[in-house]
Amino acid sequence: MLKKEGDFGLFVMGGGPGDPELITLKAFRVLERADVILYDNLINKDLLEFAPKDCKLVYVGKQPYGNFTPQEVIHELIREYAQTHRVVVRLKGGDPFIFGRGFEEILFAKEHGIQTHYIPGISSMQAIGLSGIPLTHRGTSESMWIITGTKKDGSLSKDLCCAIQSSATVVIYMGMKKLAEIADIYKAAGLGNMPAAIIQHASLPQQKKVVCTAENLPQAAEKGGLTYPAIIIIGKVVAAAAVQP
Repeated sequence: MLKKEGDFGLFVMGGGPGDPELITLKAFRVLERADVILYDNLINKDLLEFAPKDCKLVYVGKQPYGNFTPQEVIHELIREYAQTHRVVVRLKGGDPFIFGRGFEEILFAKEHGIQTHYIPGISSMQAIGLSGIPLTHRGTSESMWIITGTKKDGSLSKDLCCAIQSSATVVIYMGMKKLAEIADIYKAAGLGNMPAAIIQHASLPQQKKVVCTAENLPQAAEKGGLTYPAIIIIGKVVAAAAVQP
């Protein structure tokens, strides 16, 4: 028999990379009995159809570089609804613990005596495989660096300068406004010709993908009409995928 998740509390849940069929069975079963769902901008709205008809749906999205719901407001909504409802779902795109601030919300809930549950989701970096690019490949890449392109202060993580010194696959989230800076870092390190790709809507029919070199990331994105949200992947795995039969 499948294990049943806790009966009540806050469920911080990953909605996956877009395709609603990529949500986990555990997440699906919690959505089926949700009383309140606080959902993000990037989740597929079809997931909300799994909830009961009387479930309260509350949009708390943050559009990239646009309108957003302050994190403090989201925290207060979590506390408010957890006090009056049994099953409160915080539904996020991808995985809540990968640049999703899900752990912040769990810590807040625990500080206020709210029972919490974490349900992982498939991250957009894993959906890269749906476009034919592996994250690792024997003899090509033995590790990965997962880097944020937008820190709290809006800057690109300096970890990129460390990552490019290895043979690891580099995956950059929220980096579309930093393409020129990323390209310059690779060029300065003599790695401008490193294979790269940008993928938007990786798990959906409207997927867009460009393959280029690190130094040509800005031009490739413009030519291909790619914008945010999208994920950037840099490394020899991109070239390995290009020569597959």
